[in-house]
Amino acid sequence: MDMKKFVLLITVVTLLASCGSQDRGELVGIKGKKWHPEKPYGMQLIPGGAFIMGKADDDLAGVHDAPAKTVTVRAFYMDETEITNSEYRQFVNWVRDSIVRMKLAVLADEVGKVPEDGGIGEYAFKDADTANMSVYEKYMFENYTGLGPTGYEGRRINHDVDLIFDTADYPDEYYTEVMDTMYLPMEESYNGQRTWDVKKFKFQYSYMDIREAARNRGIKRKDAIIKEEIEVYPDTTVWIRDFAYSYNEPMHNDYFWHDAYSDYPVVGVTWQQAKAFCEWRTINKNSYQKSKKGSAMVNRFRLPSEAEWEYAARGGLQAATYPWGGPYTKSDRGCFMANFKPVRGDYAADQALYTVEAKSYEPNDYNLYNMAGNVSEWVNASYDASSYAYTSTINPSVNDSKNTRKIVRGGSWKDVAYFLQVSSRDYEYADSARSYIGFRTVQDYMGTQVTKNSNKK
Repeated sequence: MDMKKFVLLITVVTLLASCGSQDRGELVGIKGKKWHPEKPYGMQLIPGGAFIMGKADDDLAGVHDAPAKTVTVRAFYMDETEITNSEYRQFVNWVRDSIVRMKLAVLADEVGKVPEDGGIGEYAFKDADTANMSVYEKYMFENYTGLGPTGYEGRRINHDVDLIFDTADYPDEYYTEVMDTMYLPMEESYNGQRTWDVKKFKFQYSYMDIREAARNRGIKRKDAIIKEEIEVYPDTTVWIRDFAYSYNEPMHNDYFWHDAYSDYPVVGVTWQQAKAFCEWRTINKNSYQKSKKGSAMVNRFRLPSEAEWEYAARGGLQAATYPWGGPYTKSDRGCFMANFKPVRGDYAADQALYTVEAKSYEPNDYNLYNMAGNVSEWVNASYDASSYAYTSTINPSVNDSKNTRKIVRGGSWKDVAYFLQVSSRDYEYADSARSYIGFRTVQDYMGTQVTKNSNKK
């Protein structure tokens, strides 16, 4: 090829490459859709900023695990209230229903039933031809089962037909067979009532250990992916086990499932179950986002770090003892400001005996309810008495997977006022459930322009 033809070829290629382009050859960057942050339902935006974390006055308990230090956290969203029984039941029922639907579809496939046959056939897989399904359609959002490997991965579960729970309305013997496996045996039932076998309500999820992958550059990606399987039903026996020689059977029998307690904070949930709930909430929201063509996926819901929790609890008040300021637990009208144990043996002095509804008492200045009292709250941190000495001053976080002592904050209905202080630290083991520990979730805010350093005293 001579030089003239070569130059002509380069010119044609250049013109073709720039054809239709609006950048005129300039470095203008890739333009995406304009981002409009959407506040998650039931959450408040907590503006990022700096605050004094730890004890601002004398540590009367002499624990000395929270020396004062200035730290900065980024903006995030936080639930206005603790996660309620009603909200957690949505998670439990979603897991239960997903498992039931998968079992129905598998049995329908085995016996050769299709929707036209009625009965269990109505719950058959919606798409038997996996070749035409995208990789994304085979993903957990559509096909979560909770059963582990089944050999039916990639088959689309039918969510369009309602499940039937009244035994009198079961459509056929196959449906009865599947439902029967989800209940305890008849010999374990009493008063004519059959009970769900809650041990089968298991949620499976996976996540990447980003910290481990960042520290160990030689690690393979698949080795940094952690898979978890968690029983999701709360341990209602905590109301009995937490208090020896105390009559709490009504709370054990009714607290989680009865509508009278729907708006009360869920308890009897381990740190591991709280984390699983966060993962489910992300999946549930993104499943909806996926159904709306063109909608962006949302950030993960998660437990707050210890610093985020304390920053949010303070509500913009620097060096305050409680979320409402302090140093007193009563208002100027003589009313208690939170649900706790104000007097030895007198749990009802604050107008509450056990827990109260999640939207009780006055919220703090970030419009967050019960950041002190009602139930203590799990956070995404491991307890180390000396951690404040070595943590970073920007978004400090200490969560050692080998340390099963996980931080709980805020105090509860059975605690004295010391544990209600925004700087007080306590812990429980990750696999332990208590009648006085619940949780709330957070979500990262996209962007960094929302900051606030308050001068309130």
